[in-house]
Amino acid sequence: MAQVQAGAVDLGNSDLFAQEKDGIKAEKLVDHRIAVVGITPLINKSAGVNKLSKQQLIQIFTKKVTNWNQVGGKNLKIVLVNRVTGSGTRATFEKWGLDGHSAADAQEQDSSGTARSIVATTPGAISYAAFSYVDSTVVAPMIDGVAPTEKNVETGQWPIWSYEHIYTLGKPKAAVQGFLNYLQSKKIQTTVVPKLGYISIQNMKIERTVDGKITNVK
Repeated sequence: MAQVQAGAVDLGNSDLFAQEKDGIKAEKLVDHRIAVVGITPLINKSAGVNKLSKQQLIQIFTKKVTNWNQVGGKNLKIVLVNRVTGSGTRATFEKWGLDGHSAADAQEQDSSGTARSIVATTPGAISYAAFSYVDSTVVAPMIDGVAPTEKNVETGQWPIWSYEHIYTLGKPKAAVQGFLNYLQSKKIQTTVVPKLGYISIQNMKIERTVDGKITNVK
């Protein structure tokens, strides 16, 4: 976004709103939403937990709860695995999964695949990643009775998600707008976007502002 703002590049990708980035004059940028990414906690199978409340999730990541038996699981120490500071995935998880709380200090990984691998092989571990990283080696728990599914993101029931934005400096040039139209076309939205593990912007039944206000898509 800084490069877009400076006029150095035509397009800038971000999984955060411009208003969330320090030093960015959001009013100068135009937001083009291309897709949505759902994010879920990932738990090691040995923990014996497949559902949590939002409050329990917050307590785990702030180290108020340190053993899985405190939330209905096995007598096993909880091992936190964070994404690196500055990661869009971490920012989204802390904002919408932890209600704005910062995750406690713990090991940090800059790759979702590595985070999942560590969770899968470390007894008691918990982390978070995009839906596309969920597989049979880990548990993606229900939160407050809601499963982490694309349908639940689309309808607004699952809160931990973010837009995939492309920003331009003001109204884009014709060639740039043509490319944006291509990315937002039905062909790309129904084939490439889901193939890459994202949710089509065209499937969203709701919209969410940077401050969390939700409205239905007309």
